[in-house]
Amino acid sequence: MSAFLDSWYLWIKAFHLIFVITWMAGLFYLPRLFVYHTRVKAGSDQDKMFQVMEAKLLRIIMNPSMILVWILGAALLFTPVAGISLESGWILVKLAAVVGLTVFHHLLALWRKDFAAGTNKRAEKFYRRVNEVPSLLLVVIIIMVIVRPF
Repeated sequence: MSAFLDSWYLWIKAFHLIFVITWMAGLFYLPRLFVYHTRVKAGSDQDKMFQVMEAKLLRIIMNPSMILVWILGAALLFTPVAGISLESGWILVKLAAVVGLTVFHHLLALWRKDFAAGTNKRAEKFYRRVNEVPSLLLVVIIIMVIVRPF
């Protein structure tokens, strides 16, 4: 198995990065949609349009991307040529940040359900603030992967 992973290492890495980018795009965009969605009346045509946009973004782009990030990331962990050791501090911090992104993803899915049910109680300002979460976690992840400070 390790010989197979080694021979496909660059492909696995490339597709992992592609799906990280698509997942992050969704993590940035969905809270922004929520900001605009708070400005419309529940049940209106605009509300219905936002609901469709949010559901499709989550179901068609974000969910598959997140799943593939996890699968391909796990493959990279077990690819010997990648030289990643679970004893290294940087990978543990990176994985913690990825878990944080995953938790955030699931929170976004729950908040989308509130909009769909017409029960959103959060203000525009709340969604503006939480929109910064993926940016902060992305900074941590990039620094851990590129700099490997420990």
